[in-house]
Amino acid sequence: MEMPKVSLNFAISADGKISGVDRLPGGWTSQADFARLLELRLDVDALLVGRGTLVADSMTMTIPQRLNPDRQPLRCVVSRSGAFDPDHPLFHTPAGGPIHLLITGPAKRVPDALPGSPAIHCGSLPGFLATLHRDHAVNHIHCEGGGQLARSLFDLDLVDTIHLTWAGHHLFGGRDAPTLTGLPGDYLPASRQFRLDHFEPRPELGECFLTYRR
Repeated sequence: MEMPKVSLNFAISADGKISGVDRLPGGWTSQADFARLLELRLDVDALLVGRGTLVADSMTMTIPQRLNPDRQPLRCVVSRSGAFDPDHPLFHTPAGGPIHLLITGPAKRVPDALPGSPAIHCGSLPGFLATLHRDHAVNHIHCEGGGQLARSLFDLDLVDTIHLTWAGHHLFGGRDAPTLTGLPGDYLPASRQFRLDHFEPRPELGECFLTYRR
């Protein structure tokens, strides 16, 4: 199967956590980090998040019109159960790109009347990515959370680029606080090797912007 290029963008605490044990939503980093998040969206064909991240951050997965008035990436969400909330802002923000929902597990229910007319896919994550590449001209998909979804992409060895904001002003700790590869646990099937391609310390913010590439 031909796959799109896959990139990730995460903020991590000084001890490598992407949120606290209470799954702290986004907003704990600087406005510069948020501006970088929007900038990274400009060059991709599709955005990808897990349903838990979508809910925790109330994401609409859009680019402000002032930044890119002519193009919005596809908005893709992965869920094991298919338990999507029809009142979520994602389904009521027509300014964004077309919505694609992937249900990976034995679905408790397959939604068929969600607002925004999303395309619903049932199957595996690699199959979904291959479909987006083949049928929807997605050459670059960009994952913004959460840790379990990133872990799946690393397990499949599909990640080409990692964008990180190292936020030294927070220290979460805790065995149940997720990392870039989900909750602490088993090793990856094999080590994944990346090179540091961009290093931008912002000491006035207590943050550092990093990019790693294969």
